Amino acid sequence: MADRMQSTAGLVQFGERMTGSAAFTVLFREGMDLVEETAAYLDGAGRSEAKALERVVSLTYATESMRLTTRLMQLASWLLLHRAVKEGEMTLSQANREKTKVKLSAAEPGAEDMIEKLPAQLQDLIVRSMLLQTKVRRLDATMHADATARAPIGNPLVPQLNLLKAAFER
Repeated sequence: MADRMQSTAGLVQFGERMTGSAAFTVLFREGMDLVEETAAYLDGAGRSEAKALERVVSLTYATESMRLTTRLMQLASWLLLHRAVKEGEMTLSQANREKTKVKLSAAEPGAEDMIEKLPAQLQDLIVRSMLLQTKVRRLDATMHADATARAPIGNPLVPQLNLLKAAFER
């Protein structure tokens, strides 16, 4: 175990570097802008559009707007948590422990045939939130991958050579 810890101690912490990258900054801004845009829509034009829908579609509107809001709040939580890493307010390992409270798979959209009946702007927000969710999931998997899993394994032939050596030493 001590050997494993020594071998990973000198590794570059890619996750912490990713939070400081321009790509993370762009993703953070995209996420926060989408949260603001969605809130403005749901409190404004979306409310008016919902009133004009027939009853079954209105129920779908309520369900999907709730799913959208939940999805965006989870994504915003993840983004804010990792911005704290970027700002030096916490370490990536602390963020990794805290992110267990964030559900990046939360609130998948409902049936496509019902989504198609919703107002175009709500459909657009749902699609964009799903794309953001995909980006965040991908970044999360990269940032929080086990450091030992990314550790160089050395020469892959060494175990085989050791087996051959052991066979001939008998």
